[in-house]
Amino acid sequence: MLEDKNQERTSLSELGEFGLIDHLTQHFSLYHSTTVKGVGDDAAVIDVSEKQTIVTTDLLVEGVHFDLSYMPLKHLGYKAVMVNLSDVYAMNAKAEQITVSIAVSNRFPLEALEELYAGIQLACSVYKVDLIGGDTTSSTKGMLISVTAIGKAEKDKVVYRNGAKPSDLIVVSGDLGGAYLGLQVLEREKQVFQVNPKNQPDLDNYTYIIERQLKPEARKDIPELLEKLEVKPTSMIDISDGLSSEIMHICKQSKVGSKIYEEKFPLDPQVISVCEEFNLDSTMVALSGGEDYELLFTIAIDDYEKIKGNPHLSVIGHVVEENHGINLITRANQEIPLKAQGWNSFEKS
Repeated sequence: MLEDKNQERTSLSELGEFGLIDHLTQHFSLYHSTTVKGVGDDAAVIDVSEKQTIVTTDLLVEGVHFDLSYMPLKHLGYKAVMVNLSDVYAMNAKAEQITVSIAVSNRFPLEALEELYAGIQLACSVYKVDLIGGDTTSSTKGMLISVTAIGKAEKDKVVYRNGAKPSDLIVVSGDLGGAYLGLQVLEREKQVFQVNPKNQPDLDNYTYIIERQLKPEARKDIPELLEKLEVKPTSMIDISDGLSSEIMHICKQSKVGSKIYEEKFPLDPQVISVCEEFNLDSTMVALSGGEDYELLFTIAIDDYEKIKGNPHLSVIGHVVEENHGINLITRANQEIPLKAQGWNSFEKS
């Protein structure tokens, strides 16, 4: 899936590092007046203005975070940007700039990197962020991508993980578990393909969950929606490692406990049907799946009327005093302590 054997291959050594950067970034546009100088000098120049600056970075490593046997390079470029923008939006901020650094082995021709950067450019265009720099170097093993995102927010609008208070409501955007199930389907089809390369997978019944895995969307719309509704979250985090892990992060930072309700979890019908197909518990998938890149946040109970019935938001529980612990209330009304069972890149598979 990485490349067509008949495709033309241009060795990266033909361009050199600076020629490669010039080639890959030539079609990027600038969207923000805060970007004084983007790509093309020793360093980028940003006019910080009077707002607070938000900075986040992520490293994606081939074989740990992505598998190029089923992850198209264009999708990978797009997703690498989304992972970082999601963290900016989780601070209730607006993303404005990114830097992208890559290390690649000599198995990647120029055409492969053009595909990767086409995905990065699409993300920049859709989310209106400026590519302002980065680095390229060689790798002895596969591909590594490091993206840094920079955002802005008014000082009084930044939302941290440590502001949740007892009686606050716990809210999640979108739906949960789809990205994890998309990965399960892709891994299954990869194994089938390895046994019989002539077998073409039929993925029509899995389009939503596969897109959730291969081409996630960061929830830029949620901070904008909350601002219109005049709701400022008391705490917020993005769901990258699984709902249970993220709730525990908020509770630990805020020194509170929580109760979340199994029956309140927002699940897409495709998630429910694929859980049945794989004989998986949909609640465990929602709690531990990860990579949904939805926003999890808490709001004051007085703001409930403002968000009630909104199709983008689901109230899934409430904050309690720290000594009550962090618990899941099952459909049978049993109270079970939550465990952080989200994805961990340091665990052996």
